[in-house]
Amino acid sequence: MNDLDLFSDPYRDGRPPEGRSGRRDQRRVRKRQKRRRRSGRAAALFAMAFLVAVFGTGGVLGYAWLDSKWHPPDYAGQGAGNVTVQIKEGASGSVIGLTLEGHQVVKSARAFVKAYNKETRASSIQPGFYQMRRKMSSAAAMALLLNPKSRAGNQVTVPEGMRAVELFKRLAEKTGISVKEFQAAAKKGKSLGLPSYAKGRVEGYLHPGRYDLDPNGSAEQILKQMIERFNKEASSVDLVAKAREARMNPATVITLASLVQAEGGKPSDLPKISRVIYNRVEKGMKLQFDTTVLYALNERRLTVTEKDLLTPSPYNTYLHTGLPPGPISNPGPDAIEAALNPKDGTWLYFIATDPTNKVTKFATTEAERLKIEKEFREWQKAHPGQ
Repeated sequence: MNDLDLFSDPYRDGRPPEGRSGRRDQRRVRKRQKRRRRSGRAAALFAMAFLVAVFGTGGVLGYAWLDSKWHPPDYAGQGAGNVTVQIKEGASGSVIGLTLEGHQVVKSARAFVKAYNKETRASSIQPGFYQMRRKMSSAAAMALLLNPKSRAGNQVTVPEGMRAVELFKRLAEKTGISVKEFQAAAKKGKSLGLPSYAKGRVEGYLHPGRYDLDPNGSAEQILKQMIERFNKEASSVDLVAKAREARMNPATVITLASLVQAEGGKPSDLPKISRVIYNRVEKGMKLQFDTTVLYALNERRLTVTEKDLLTPSPYNTYLHTGLPPGPISNPGPDAIEAALNPKDGTWLYFIATDPTNKVTKFATTEAERLKIEKEFREWQKAHPGQ
């Protein structure tokens, strides 16, 4: 082989390509392995750093969560300013807390609940309106709720069978709002939330019960509060559907219930009085109820005169057959139930033979009626002037 042949050798060192390429491949493999080891160590270090960050942050957040649970945010001190807050009937500690938080009285409902749970008298908090301060500590807020002097506004009780005009007078005495303002508000039937079948009249739909009156409330707001309670009661007993089952409209049920309430003494008598009304209407007999005449006269007394019985009013059931054109009082749930479900019986008459003790007797025949009427006359003699 000449020099030319040597320089022309493609392998130059005289070794076959397989040997050189094998070492080159081994070097490449070793480099790749080194890179992988470096990458693995970096990944491991990154993963460890990530886990530390996650668990470290989680620990901080977890601690913060536990701290807020054990030590919820709360104001310090007695607060300042004035705000009226309503505590509703049956409100739990958490509901009261949310109410106070919403009025910015306490900083958090959880802080108040914590104070509520520690207070042995907490269950004695009464529903109503309270004069509170803003930004109070939860302990200070609890103390005010337990202090009767913190009560704001007035409470009024509407007895079953009270007429609207009588109620307006009672409300005026409690609130300082004039009777005329209540009378004017009563004419705003639609804005008061009256059901459509009430035909815009509040009589019969001012539901009896105890009410906590907003010290800043208007005559319209107070009447609306009472009508809302009627609507709630009517919905709970499904008044519209039950009236339909009894082949009446709801307004007729309330009118009938108002008569039952006005004439009734003891609750056990109400379904029997209801039956008397049903029986007399079905027979085409006039009801001849003194209470309807006295409603037309806007008076309250035990007996009526012959002149009273001639009073020209659609509410005079001595002159007109059937039910009066509307309720004559605001009936309670028992009277409404009696109007829908009268007791079975053939009675056509009833007389309060002993009004003092609310004793009412029932009769089917005229002879029986005369007998119980005699008992009433004897009671009258023993109680002159009543």
